[in-house]
Amino acid sequence: MKISATALPGVLLIEPAVHGDARGFFVETGRANVLAAQGITEPFVQDNHSRSGRGVLRGLHYQLARPQGKLVRVARGRVLDVAVDLRRGSPHFGRSLAVELDDVDHRQLYIPPGFAHGFLVLSEVADFLYRCTDYYDPASEGGVRWDDPALGIAWPALDAPLRVSEKDARLPRLADILAERLPAYPGSA
Repeated sequence: MKISATALPGVLLIEPAVHGDARGFFVETGRANVLAAQGITEPFVQDNHSRSGRGVLRGLHYQLARPQGKLVRVARGRVLDVAVDLRRGSPHFGRSLAVELDDVDHRQLYIPPGFAHGFLVLSEVADFLYRCTDYYDPASEGGVRWDDPALGIAWPALDAPLRVSEKDARLPRLADILAERLPAYPGSA
């Protein structure tokens, strides 16, 4: 399992060894000691699985009171996965990172607490798996609009209509979110 830093400190790209033959493939998708060596020591307490069709965009979501670290991967299909640093006081505040994840190379992305997360389905169908370090808490949920130009996310054009939930379509732009509704960078006020 190869783990690489990305342009956003704390966001890690995980590339497992995929062993395939005529029968199919085998891939190890998690190993606590390898993750711990990279500083991911919190236990994963909730696992989620979503299925979405081509053009579905989910996000960009975060939790304030119970921030979640997320280890995400695609079990079927292909997505553009996005992380945005929303930690006020962070030297990387407002910066985004986009990575394609699919069911061929089985790469995973670790998104630390304090980052917003979302994805766009690029294949006909995608099964997306999330391992979370804290429980979902609707009372502390927040989000930022997926198409906020300040985030600089290069969402690809698709030959299918973009499908965004009503809730996600109403999310504010980053500039319109009050500072106290954003996660804090460790060590900042």
